[in-house]
Formats: sequence, structure tokens, C-alpha cells
Amino acid sequence: MEGEATILKHWLQFVGLCTLLALLPLPALAQETHVTREDGAWGQELTGSLAAVKNLRVKVDMGSVVVRGGQQQGINYAIHTKSYTSSEQDARRQFESYKITAYVKGDTAWIVGDWQGRHPHRFSGEFTINVPRDMSWMKLETDGGNVDATGISGRVEAQSGGGSMHLDDIGGGASAETGGGAIEVGTISGDLGLHTGGGAIEVHHANGKIVAETGGGSVEIESGAQGASIETGGGSIEVRQCTGKVMASTGGGGIDLGDIDGPAEIETGGGSIHVNSAKGPVKASTGGGGIELYGVPSARAETGAGGIVVKLVNTGGERNDSVLETSAGDIMVYIASDVAVTVRASVDLGNGHRITSDFPDIHIASEGNQWGPKALRADGNLNGGGPVLKVHTTTGDICFKRANH
Repeated sequence: MEGEATILKHWLQFVGLCTLLALLPLPALAQETHVTREDGAWGQELTGSLAAVKNLRVKVDMGSVVVRGGQQQGINYAIHTKSYTSSEQDARRQFESYKITAYVKGDTAWIVGDWQGRHPHRFSGEFTINVPRDMSWMKLETDGGNVDATGISGRVEAQSGGGSMHLDDIGGGASAETGGGAIEVGTISGDLGLHTGGGAIEVHHANGKIVAETGGGSVEIESGAQGASIETGGGSIEVRQCTGKVMASTGGGGIDLGDIDGPAEIETGGGSIHVNSAKGPVKASTGGGGIELYGVPSARAETGAGGIVVKLVNTGGERNDSVLETSAGDIMVYIASDVAVTVRASVDLGNGHRITSDFPDIHIASEGNQWGPKALRADGNLNGGGPVLKVHTTTGDICFKRANH
């Protein structure tokens, strides 16, 4: 019995030790370091590999991060750091101060770059990591370098203190945040969230909803499948094609929307607005630029000083009242033959201006006399009447024309 008790005790100790080892981080499977002279500077190359796991976390105090998904089974990395000091001894001291560790903990691989003490003034780094394409999730963080990730079937989250971002061929949605660099996105399946303190944003194709915000750069979206919300402090906005609702706002740049398969809400502090077509109602406002809305079912367009051109068509969707208003500018309204609306138009200061119409059912009249201010009015029902079309300018011309399909 005593012998059995001793065996049982040793077995329990062994099981406990195995459990403890399973909880500890596993270091890199193989790692090598080389220091060489590089064009007046010193370079260090650190290479290694980690076991294949579901997730990846990269968190570095400085340096760019490049991740490539491929067909390999494990994770391979090459970390190239560069010191611009003339002394090899000083360079090695700097390399040792930038502590780089790589390990696996649970189902997550970690690659960490941590400065011990003060950062040197002239030091650079690039973390290049090759991973299996089918990884589920990764988070890439650097305090100041660029981030570039492509070929991942899962979700990617990227963050930089101020570098540029590039994401492409991502299957599980993505987010990118930088203090001021530009963001470029290729093809993303899933929702997309982009934030930069001031750089430009460019998106080629997103299958999910797009949220793009920049403190002042331009925003360009080639294609979106589930709507977009775009905001910039002052740059221009361009959306070539988007399914779903588009919301676009800029402090002062122009806004250009192509074909929108849904409604749109557009606002700029002073730039021009152009919409090629929209299946849903359009709301457009600018502090002073011109507004052009073509191929829309209804519109609410307002500008402080600029012309308005609107083409109303029957998209088969929701029909709402329309309001077109400018303080100083002409308004041109094209109306398709199958659109039913009730027209209410007015020019406050009609002297030297006029209201004209291709439609006999729109009746035009003037108020006042030849010596004082004269107001112009126009009313009528097209195709029996329908949602109200209110058109108003303080000083300018108003023209109603038949739209050619």
C-alpha cells in the first residue's frame, strides 16, 4: 500500500507539472540574430518561427509591421532593426535595449517589441511576419510605424500612432486607426472601420458597411456593398458606387457620389455637391457651393449661395416631398414623364428674373408692381399631383423642364 501511495504521489506531481507547463508561454521554436554593417549604419536581423495558432498579436514600441498570409503551416518572422550610430558597440547596446520577444500563449501567438529606457533619436525597424492564411483574428499595434496586412481569411485590427495603413484581401472585416497617416484598403469582406487624424482614405471594395473618418484628408470609395458613413474635417469625398445608405459630411470640401442604390445624406461647409443617381431620397446641404442631383426620386437640397440642378425620376421606391432652396442662385428642375408631383415655386426678388416651364399644368404669376419689388410664383399638378415639390430662391431664375430618359 505504501508503495502504491508513493507512485500515486509522484504521478500527481507529474500531472501538476505538465499542467503548469501548459499554462506557460511557449518561446519561439527557432531564433537567430545577426548584426552587420549597412551603408554607414548598423543592422540587426532577427529571424524565428512559431507554431500555427488561431490568433496573432503584434505590439511594438516602434517600427513598421508587415503581415502576409499564405499556405505555410506555421508562423515565420524576420525583424530588421537599424541603428544609425557610428559605433558598433553603441549599436549593439541599442539593439539590446529594444527587447523583442516571440512566444505562443494559449491559442495566440505574440510578437512584442519593448524599449528598455529612452528611445534613440535615429533608429528604425521592420517586422515582417508570414502566417497561415486561415488565421481567425489578429491585432497589429505600433507606436509610430506603418502597418501592411494582406491575405488573411479572418479579422484584422490595426493601430498606429501616426504611420500609414494598407489592408487588402481580408476575409473577416477590418479596422484601422492611425494618428495621422493615410489609409489604403483593397478588398475587404465584412464591415470596415477606418480612422485617421488627418490623412487621406482610399477604399477599393468592401462587402460590409464602411465607416471612414479623417480629421482633414480626402476620402475616396470605389465600391461598397452595405452602405457607408464618411466624415472629414475639410477634404473632398468621392463614392463611385454603393449599395445601401450613404452619409457623407465634410467641413468644406466637395462631395461627388456616383450610383447609390439607396438614400443619401450629404453635407459640406462650403463645397459643391454632385450625385449621379440614387434609388432613395437625397438630402444635400452646402454653405455656399452648387448642388447637382441627377436621377433621384426626391430631394431636399439647400445652399447658401449657389445654383441647384435636380432631375426627378421614378425609381419605384419611396416617394417623399422635395424642397429645393438657395439664397442666391438659379434652380433647374428636370422632371421625368411618369413622375407625379405638386409644384410650389417662388422667387422673392423677381425683378430681372423669371420662372419658366415646359409643362402647361404649371401656372406662373407675378406679384407686386413695376416700381417696387416683384415676387414670382408658380403652382401646378403634374400627372394628377403627388408629393409636394417646393422650389424657392431669394434671387435667381427657376426653370422646369421635361427630363429625357
